[in-house]
Amino acid sequence: MLKTLKENKLIVSIAIIWLFHISAMIGAALGEADWFVEKTPLNLIISLLIFLVFFPIDTFKKSIAFLIFFAGGIFAEWLGVTYQILFGEYAYGRNFGPKLDGVPYLIGAYWAILTFITASIMDYTKWHMVTKIIGAAGLMVLLDFLMEHTAPIFDYWTFAGGLPTMENYITWFALGIAFQVIVKLLGIRGNKLLSVHLYLAQFIFFLFFYFLFP
Repeated sequence: MLKTLKENKLIVSIAIIWLFHISAMIGAALGEADWFVEKTPLNLIISLLIFLVFFPIDTFKKSIAFLIFFAGGIFAEWLGVTYQILFGEYAYGRNFGPKLDGVPYLIGAYWAILTFITASIMDYTKWHMVTKIIGAAGLMVLLDFLMEHTAPIFDYWTFAGGLPTMENYITWFALGIAFQVIVKLLGIRGNKLLSVHLYLAQFIFFLFFYFLFP
């Protein structure tokens, strides 16, 4: 009974994730992109809450890992925004929520969520741990590549010159590797099904806009 209830909650949560992303795609296609883009912080908060329900940070190891990814992501972004190092020269816009010294709080949560879900996706495979780490970091970079195309259009962030340089992707991959190593060293595992849907919803969302705004 409890197992069935939990499975139903998971299905409903996955449906909510897709509802928000598909609604935004349809709204944008109908010319209402600005209204949906302004709701990005709300979408991220809902995704974070769903993530925490089915991927609970309920142990000391998970708490430490989440804190490292959250704080590490914000610190890396702060270095980028303040000193134009690691990622290149860029600045955050108004549609990523409240900021701390130019860096949105939600970007830290996004680094943490993306690290955990890509690690869980790789757990579907029987690959060697090193290959899983590289694969998960690769998934992180792939999503970032799609996001970079629409980020300035949505006023998420803007790079000097319009698009990021290779430095940005190298840093993303390096940080991804470092974070994925921590996940594996701590032996953290999460809800694989939720992770796949949460990643795919974002992947398809940004892929859609990649082609909508060539």
